[in-house]
Parts: sequence; structure tokens; C-alpha cells
Amino acid sequence: PPAPARRLRVEVIESRPHDSTAFTQGLLIEKGILYESAGNYGQSSLREVNLETGEVARRLNLAPAYFAEGLAWAGGRLIQLTWREQAALIYDPATFQQTGEFRYTGEGWGLTFDGQRLIMSDGSASLRFLDPKTYQQTGNLEVTYQGKPLANLNELEFVRGRIFANVWQSNSIVVIDPASGRVTAQINLAGLLSPEDRAGGVDVLNGIA
Repeated sequence: PPAPARRLRVEVIESRPHDSTAFTQGLLIEKGILYESAGNYGQSSLREVNLETGEVARRLNLAPAYFAEGLAWAGGRLIQLTWREQAALIYDPATFQQTGEFRYTGEGWGLTFDGQRLIMSDGSASLRFLDPKTYQQTGNLEVTYQGKPLANLNELEFVRGRIFANVWQSNSIVVIDPASGRVTAQINLAGLLSPEDRAGGVDVLNGIA
């Protein structure tokens, strides 16, 4: 049988200001700049955020029909998923001008890039691999935790050869082996949100950068 997933805890070493009204969905840092995809119908946006101050340096508001979700940087482009609209929006990060889009079936949740493939989550226990040039699906990965499918995979990041996934409405980030789909570690974030944060309207743990 496979080795059990390692259980990890976090130590908060620093916190930064952030717009608490943003429903953070996708989050990434590229060349010292924080890029954020914020959701909700009528409030969705693409943002460039000053990592030190939390100031929103640039913001592009999406049409009210879109609920923004995962965000990835791939080949010098920003790619932003939408929840139920089955459309990914492609931008030039220098100008925030939309340069294209591609379609997919089902829901869009999280998105990351491993240097060769886009990796997409849709809320299930399955991750999709997409070609970064054609955006066609090239495969999928069934994710298991202790031998059982793990659903609600949401925001994604690719770090040192592993996929990190926020598990929606939980206090966990899981670390996934991209070859087998097995969860090799579980990061426990219980206590990261203070009672004051929750009382102030902070909803759930979400974006990872």
C-alpha cells in the first residue's frame, strides 16, 4: 500500500494587507507582482496588486455575466477561468487587454501551469491537462487521498514538481503527485483565519501563490 500522506502545519511568518471585499479565486506571483482573479457575478475582476501594500495598481472589471475563477501565467499570458460560463479569458499582462479566449465543458475552478501543460480543476476529484498553445485537453489525473477520490479540488499551484490544491470549504491544501494523482501531503491551515476575520465577512480559505 502507498505511504500515508504526510501531515504538515504552517507557521505564519508575515502577513500583508489585502482588499477584504475581493472574493479571491486565482492568485499568483510573477516577477514580484501579485496577480489576482476575484469572483462573484457583477464584481469579478482581474487585478495587479502591490505585494507589499495590498494596493490594487490595476483592475479590469469583467462583464456581469462572468464569475471569475482560477488564474495562471503561461507563456507570457494571463489566463483566467470562469465558473459556469465555460470560457477562459486570455490577457496581455503588460496592458490587461484581452487577446483571446478558449472554451471548455463543465465548470472552471483552479488553473496552474507546470511549464509544459496547463492544469485545471473543475470541483471534482479529476484534474485536466491542457495544451498551452491549442488549449485542447490532452489528459486527466484522478486525485486520491488514502486510496479514495478527493473532490472539491479548487485553486491550484505547481511548486517544485508537485501540484498544490486548495480543497474548497476545508482547512486543507493538499500536495499531489502529478504522475500518480496520489496526495502525498496534507497541509493543515486550521486557525489561519482568526475569529475577527470570520466576523468581518471573510468566507473561506482560497487562493494560493
